[in-house]
Amino acid sequence: MKLIVGLGNPGEKYKNNRHNVGFVLIDKYAKEHGLVWEENSKLKALTCKVEDKLLVKPQTFMNNSGESVSQIINFYKIDPEDLTVIHDDVDLPLGEVKKQFASGAAGHHGVESIISCLGTKEFWRVRIGVGRPSGGMQVEDFVLQDFLKEELAVINKIGLEV
Repeated sequence: MKLIVGLGNPGEKYKNNRHNVGFVLIDKYAKEHGLVWEENSKLKALTCKVEDKLLVKPQTFMNNSGESVSQIINFYKIDPEDLTVIHDDVDLPLGEVKKQFASGAAGHHGVESIISCLGTKEFWRVRIGVGRPSGGMQVEDFVLQDFLKEELAVINKIGLEV
């Protein structure tokens, strides 16, 4: 089984934040495939299955994503090499997509949490560019802001191949 995890923060308040691009894209994929999210409080996640893939939205908040991901990996006995994590990246231009295997967290706290909880970085990452803040704005503040309407339109054009 393949595990596809979109990172984000739970709750309406964060729905269109740049930091939630993983949720935005995995939600889009689920909707396009007629999938329905199920709450799994034991695994601290929303999940849905399609073919041999388990789609996941951790409900632990971004910086603790590893708690949910490691529980799911252990419960379903999934090899970390079969894990793909979709997340925001301020080092890529808006809408750019980069897929990497076994790369470091590059300062992304959600990815750091997953690496820490799994004890390995041997998994796939799909980095989604959200652009960089301007005018001296801190990265932490920038990623917690909502996408502008035109930025969200760019993000919604991204197609996931999971």
